[in-house]
Amino acid sequence: MCGIVGYLGNQEAAEILVDGLKKLEYRGYDSAGIAVYDGENSKILRSVGKLSELAKLVDTNQPVGVVGIGHTRWATHGKPCLDNAHPHSDCTGKFVVVHNGIIENYLHLREELIEEGHKFISETDTEVLAHLLEKFYDGDLVKAVQKTVATIKGAYAFLAFTEHEPDRLVAVREDSPLVVGLGEGEQFIASDIPAILKHTNRVYILNDGEMVDLSRDAVKLMTVKGEPVKREILTVDWNPEMAEKSGFEHFMLKEIHEQPEALRRFLTGRLNEKGVHLEELNFTVEELRKYSKIFVVACGTAYHSGLVGKYVIEQLVRIPVEVDIASEFRYRSPLIDKSTLVIVVSQSGETADTLAALREAQGRGARVVAFTNVVGSTIAREADQVLYLRVGPEIAVASTKAYTAMLMAFYIFALYLGQIRETLGSEDLAKAVSAIKEIPAQIEKIIVNNEEPIKQFAERFTQFEDAFFIGRGVDYAVAMEGSLKLKEISYIHAEAYAAGELKHGTLALIIEGTPVIALATQKSIYEKVLSNIQEVRAREAWVTAVALEGDEEIKKSADHVLYIPDTLELFTSILAIISLQLLAYYASKLRGCDVDQPRNLAKSVTVE
Repeated sequence: MCGIVGYLGNQEAAEILVDGLKKLEYRGYDSAGIAVYDGENSKILRSVGKLSELAKLVDTNQPVGVVGIGHTRWATHGKPCLDNAHPHSDCTGKFVVVHNGIIENYLHLREELIEEGHKFISETDTEVLAHLLEKFYDGDLVKAVQKTVATIKGAYAFLAFTEHEPDRLVAVREDSPLVVGLGEGEQFIASDIPAILKHTNRVYILNDGEMVDLSRDAVKLMTVKGEPVKREILTVDWNPEMAEKSGFEHFMLKEIHEQPEALRRFLTGRLNEKGVHLEELNFTVEELRKYSKIFVVACGTAYHSGLVGKYVIEQLVRIPVEVDIASEFRYRSPLIDKSTLVIVVSQSGETADTLAALREAQGRGARVVAFTNVVGSTIAREADQVLYLRVGPEIAVASTKAYTAMLMAFYIFALYLGQIRETLGSEDLAKAVSAIKEIPAQIEKIIVNNEEPIKQFAERFTQFEDAFFIGRGVDYAVAMEGSLKLKEISYIHAEAYAAGELKHGTLALIIEGTPVIALATQKSIYEKVLSNIQEVRAREAWVTAVALEGDEEIKKSADHVLYIPDTLELFTSILAIISLQLLAYYASKLRGCDVDQPRNLAKSVTVE
């Protein structure tokens, strides 16, 4: 997830671009750059690292010009380095682009363009856009963009400029956000409203399959096929703090709502009609078939995703999986060798305990696959293979969208292994792929249906200091993550138990009014969970259940029911957690806690 900003008007562009990028740095901070047209040439300034490095470069060079484009990068294709930083240009330097998203067929296009004589500088997918514009340009930038869009596949938003038409900016959107800001004799464009709100609160929001042609005095909206689009101007009524969070009160709530978009981005290019396609993993078929055991090693929320992954991989691939807390892994002399595959999971890619476990595993001869969110992180560099989460920067300390992406990583990796090791038939694989494709829309439905009811009964949580989460099978793993979310941001003491273990001691803590959150999404053990719910109800606990739509029986046993859409049993985890994230958020907010920065915690744990 990267940040795009553009300006065309009568003011100096560089200052406006850098200021806009500062509001978008949450979208990426691996590198940044701007291109400003000075009347003769496009001057491109780029830097690696946080935006402050670019700001210093701009102060030193002081580019002059009233039209320009800028970008802050969160790397997907190519490591964070100067050559890979945006903006990118073509062979002539006359066409400049910035881009957010993924061009799925860039390798094929790159090869074609090289054969035609184009020379590439970077490792990025973005650079093909500049060369395609050069190839297709015949005097009209809009038409060149339209021909480029007809050639590429993927999810993207890109903004283009050419010195041949210096009073024009053209942008297009497909599955990545773009907002046009309307001024007097000047126009703005960005990935998000905060980047332009300082200058205007009158905006157009582009939809998928739409593009915009900007000049100083006109804004032309159209489809990518050139059909005119009419849209009412939206007047934004946000204060600066609200703008940073796109109108949400906290980053955590914003990130909960971003999960459908984040998961769609994760899946882009990784599912096709034949099943799962993971071109970034270069295992041989023989290698994947030789592994006799898998270890999953992680900490905290990532560890909980591994517990779900264990169930999914063992069910679909029929290979034993052990899940270890990374801080304990090295000290138990794990029984691993060349026939063992190790999966390490870390949002930041810098978690010290997980990095130590990675090195321990490699030292014992195992191959390591990393599931991580940050390109260029230490874990990403040192792992043998990497599957990136692609959720963009996660600002709130309590992980939400990274966690659901971790679950999705385990889902598709299990299917990937299953199809290669032939433990999954074509019909079962097709059903699983179909179910996974529905998950982003199902999460949107959960948020719409459950957020208001959760707001209301979360008020009751303000009086509690203890809560219990119970579940069986994969629901137990979800209960562990739900309890972690509640305690880390609301400071309510919360514990998760395998529901069948209640009678072995924990029932002593259940008294009248004790809140119990019971997960009942597994049809194969549903009756067992109902019995466990009755055990706590007999002690007058206050029960909230998470269950599948259409389950009327659960209402007889629970005080509240939060429903999730029906899906394949192994995939309910990613749906069930959404309501628990919302519960933790609203409980924390109502208790007056610092939701985004809970006490004593940090986003990236870089000490053992």
